[in-house]
Amino acid sequence: RMVICAKSHLVVLLVVVAVNLAVAVDLDQQLERDDIIEAVNSRDTTWTAGRNFDRSLNKRYLRNLLGWKRRPGGSKLPQLPDDLDNIEVPKHFDARKKWKNCISLQQVRDQGPCGSCWAVAAAAAFTDRCCIATKTEFNGHLSAEELLCCCSSCGLGCDGGYDDEAWTYFSTNGIVTGGDYHSHEGCQPYTLPTCEHHVPGSRKNCSAYGDLPTPPCKNVCYNKKYKDHTFADDHHKVKSTFTIVNDVAKTQKEIFKHGPVEAGFDVYEDFLSYKSGVYQHTTGDYLGGHAVKIIGWGVEKKVPYWLVANSWNSDWGDQGFFKIRRGNNECSFESDISGGSPDV
Repeated sequence: RMVICAKSHLVVLLVVVAVNLAVAVDLDQQLERDDIIEAVNSRDTTWTAGRNFDRSLNKRYLRNLLGWKRRPGGSKLPQLPDDLDNIEVPKHFDARKKWKNCISLQQVRDQGPCGSCWAVAAAAAFTDRCCIATKTEFNGHLSAEELLCCCSSCGLGCDGGYDDEAWTYFSTNGIVTGGDYHSHEGCQPYTLPTCEHHVPGSRKNCSAYGDLPTPPCKNVCYNKKYKDHTFADDHHKVKSTFTIVNDVAKTQKEIFKHGPVEAGFDVYEDFLSYKSGVYQHTTGDYLGGHAVKIIGWGVEKKVPYWLVANSWNSDWGDQGFFKIRRGNNECSFESDISGGSPDV
């Protein structure tokens, strides 16, 4: 009996070792594969693929990009009320054009070497909505840094977080002002460095930073050049929060009336190589969850799409933006929409 038990333990140990080795090998595989790019471009699909990432990057690096966590059972936020039924939306819409004087709407943020997409996308959408709600009286940036570092209920900082908790934090605590890395803008600007996620460029390659820890939470305005408000007085809040689940029309009306919203979706290998057109999953394995900002919609070659701002700087995709198929919950894109109404 002891011999049988020992053998069974040995088998279990060997299985565990084999699984761990398989995971390690998978993480060391090249991040962006030429065969996937070729497969997409050889098919009669709605988008084109090309190399976005440096050949030296592997799948392990994705831990620093895909940080959105899908909550089991769905978002904790309340459903958006049906009070926008009388709004008619156009066939094509781009928030950058409707609110062209809002500085933040024209920009693509860079989350850097950190899985902070959930915080960056939430802060970006909240920033846009503040500008729109105040008719550009507020026309700066709100701090993704404070949300990332101080929202303990949101998740694990650079190791990922929940979008519904981010918007709840905006309601209960609020966030201070803060621009991009080295912007010296606002109370708490982003301290994680911008870097080249992609092809060689002017910035340092993101992989050179390794796994950066989440910066510590600070209850002060660490930007010494910021004199407008104290830390306590600089906070901006939302008066209500919402989620929209699988309702294209309601999502369109909300964006058209009040501005961009945050979306979380499933990322597959082929998405990394998006260059143009309307993305829909074509080939490749599931990689993780990602959060982004929806800024509009349209139709291209009879294919309806969402217009989206990513947070991998302007070198990725279509100058930092992408289109994804609308109306079929592509990659679960329409099943987890989050937002809030600024308290202004």
